[in-house]
Amino acid sequence: MSDFDWKNLIDPLFYIHFDINGVKMGIYIVLFIVFAETGLFAGFFLPGDSLLFLAGIYNRELIENILFIESDFVNVVLLSSMVAVAGILGNMIGYWFGSKSGYYLYNKQDSFWFKKKYLVQSKDFFERHGGRAIIFARFLPIFRTFAPIVAGIVTMEKKKFMFYNVVSSIVWSFTLIFAGHYLYGFLLDNYEIDLKEHIELIVIGLVVLTLLPVLLKFAKKSPVTEEGK
Repeated sequence: MSDFDWKNLIDPLFYIHFDINGVKMGIYIVLFIVFAETGLFAGFFLPGDSLLFLAGIYNRELIENILFIESDFVNVVLLSSMVAVAGILGNMIGYWFGSKSGYYLYNKQDSFWFKKKYLVQSKDFFERHGGRAIIFARFLPIFRTFAPIVAGIVTMEKKKFMFYNVVSSIVWSFTLIFAGHYLYGFLLDNYEIDLKEHIELIVIGLVVLTLLPVLLKFAKKSPVTEEGK
């Protein structure tokens, strides 16, 4: 920790390789980040999609933090399942927080940890897509943090919310972790391309890919807003 740099906070590998006095903590940090990003409004700045994709590449290292499993497939399934559970629990906390806080959040002043504009944008996104917004939001930075909170604020039916919550978390975690693991193996075996040597490009690519739909959405809204003025 003596070599800590604030840039590490947005570096997925920092969390995957995290250790305390030689004790590897990667799996616990990854699960906490997934929980925080989907359950605590303070988690919107944490790496999400890139973290899971890289977790798929380093799945054996992460699982070996807690036990050794020889089968790669079982490793990936176990890691994906643990991440899915963390995502489900995170969304449940977000929903509970939203249902209890109500519209108090709309009167809360902006801070480093909280931006009201993200809440408003997520509410608009949620109202247009309904329950499916919970699934869509899993793959969109910022929105996945605020979607469950908004669901709680608008008092979405609990059973309906839990259905979309479970489905979205399973699809999100299994898709990204399996993609990271098997794409890494495929490119290494067939083209001798080691994705571990191109981590920065992967992170940048995933950030651009996941943020592009959000940026396009805001770009389309801007002219309308200006005309309204």
